[in-house]
Amino acid sequence: MIHFPERAAFEAALHTLPSPDHLAIEAAAARQGQLTKPPGSLGRLEDIALFMAGWQRTARPRIDTIRAAVFAGNHGVAAQGVSAFPPAVTAQMVANFHAGGAAINALARACGAALCVVPLDLDRPTGDISIEAAMSEAECLEALNAGAAVVRANIDLLFVGEMGIGNTTPATALCAQAFGGRASDWVGRGSGVNDAGIARKEQAVTRALALHGAACDGPFEMLRRLGGREIAAIAGAILAARMEGVPVLLDGFICCAAIAPLAATAPAFTDHCLAAHCSAEGGHARLLEHLRLRPLLHLDMRLGEGSGAAVAAQIVRCALATHNEMATFAEASVSGAL
Repeated sequence: MIHFPERAAFEAALHTLPSPDHLAIEAAAARQGQLTKPPGSLGRLEDIALFMAGWQRTARPRIDTIRAAVFAGNHGVAAQGVSAFPPAVTAQMVANFHAGGAAINALARACGAALCVVPLDLDRPTGDISIEAAMSEAECLEALNAGAAVVRANIDLLFVGEMGIGNTTPATALCAQAFGGRASDWVGRGSGVNDAGIARKEQAVTRALALHGAACDGPFEMLRRLGGREIAAIAGAILAARMEGVPVLLDGFICCAAIAPLAATAPAFTDHCLAAHCSAEGGHARLLEHLRLRPLLHLDMRLGEGSGAAVAAQIVRCALATHNEMATFAEASVSGAL
């Protein structure tokens, strides 16, 4: 199991990222060329099959085991009125996850994912990023390792989600710090705040960037100062997945914002990731451009929880079904001159 004992170990991992198996990709591409269809006729399904082949290191990748993890945390900045809901909703939704009654429960069942829910000190919100750092170094490491702990090398596909009232505000701050721009360039309506709520979010993010920006000398400090426990846990899980060679489906804005500091430092970080969808949250399309990812779906979703990734997991299943179960021209006695 991957573990980051200190900040240096976390940041060093970004400079030793494993690469996909290019021989497996070539072998999978050769198989695609022999399947009973015109070349390229399955579009991005073919690309997904090759992507999975590279990370599973086999020409015939499988999707027997999907792991879904939802991380939950509370944020001190919520006191600034940046959300349409009170912080108590975080714990209430975690109870709903455990009871099996949330959207992610239904969607995880539908795509065949094993779901785990990881609440992170819900009774102890992070610091308000507009006036202090979100976490201490020890707290940030604890959150990173809580995320890494859900990853195992025998997982075929991982996706993560989040629950945390107010968490689009730290996510916005992370994007602006990692990729530049003003708060107004990144801020969105999150849980559905009105125009006054948008203004409060912009003000909180602007204050946070002014307070912490100069001290954010790397991805760890960005996450520690501007993030949150569930956001750091997502970053830890996705980095651990890369170290274990596990491909990842990225969910929406907050999930992608969690890795913005990592991708800004190491642009190849997202090579093991597929963007599940482009959410309706304001900055997500722009963020995906910075991450160099093209989303699989545009469904106007903005729920979080890993919900968009759970839907896109069905597409990955379809990609591997066609790749593995279609006959070749030779097997079907069909002429290859389509």
